[in-house]
Amino acid sequence: MAKEVLTPQEEMLENAQTQTENFFEKNSKMVVVAIVVIFALAAAIFGYKKFVREPQLNQAQEMLYAAQYRFEQQNADYALALNGDANAPGFAAVAEQYANTPAGNLAQLYAAACALRLGEYDQAEVYISKYSKVKGLAGAMINAMAEGIKGDIAVEKGDYAAAAKYFEVAANASENDFTTPMYLRKAAQAYRKVGDNASSEKCLNVIKNKYPGSSDAREAEKFIN
Repeated sequence: MAKEVLTPQEEMLENAQTQTENFFEKNSKMVVVAIVVIFALAAAIFGYKKFVREPQLNQAQEMLYAAQYRFEQQNADYALALNGDANAPGFAAVAEQYANTPAGNLAQLYAAACALRLGEYDQAEVYISKYSKVKGLAGAMINAMAEGIKGDIAVEKGDYAAAAKYFEVAANASENDFTTPMYLRKAAQAYRKVGDNASSEKCLNVIKNKYPGSSDAREAEKFIN
């Protein structure tokens, strides 16, 4: 019987199929092991997320809520909110134990705010330096607050030039009718402290023209020449 003549394309395909079959024949054990390893890795990742990561995130969030409750009281005890007690941990513990979680990251910001109110400016600086920016619209406002805290720390340390820059970054981080005029006013005050009246007035004019309904606009009117 005459041998069937193959086209170059058919011959290439047949050779490829033969090479594939030979590969699996010679390396079948290795392929099986590789598949087992892949499935084992997928299972390990799933198991880590389900039984380690998720409980860790939940625990961090619960701890953060307890500290937030204390922070938001009318007569807040900032030392208690920061350091916690036998009943519940504070922001410092959440930030340290769960630094790689969203709750731990937010705890850094709260811890900085507490330390700032307690007059512990160096410690506040340490906490806020460990805060990582959050993505999204809601994150933008939190990021603005973080820059604002940096500005407040700089003011307390007498570095008004740095404070002005931080406040301007805070104002631009999340444009809204509340934090933007507030941080622009703070920037204007810091610029005035270093004698940069032109930059100060520029900030005040932005408040007056873009945020006329804000309480900061009424304050701005007093200082505009």
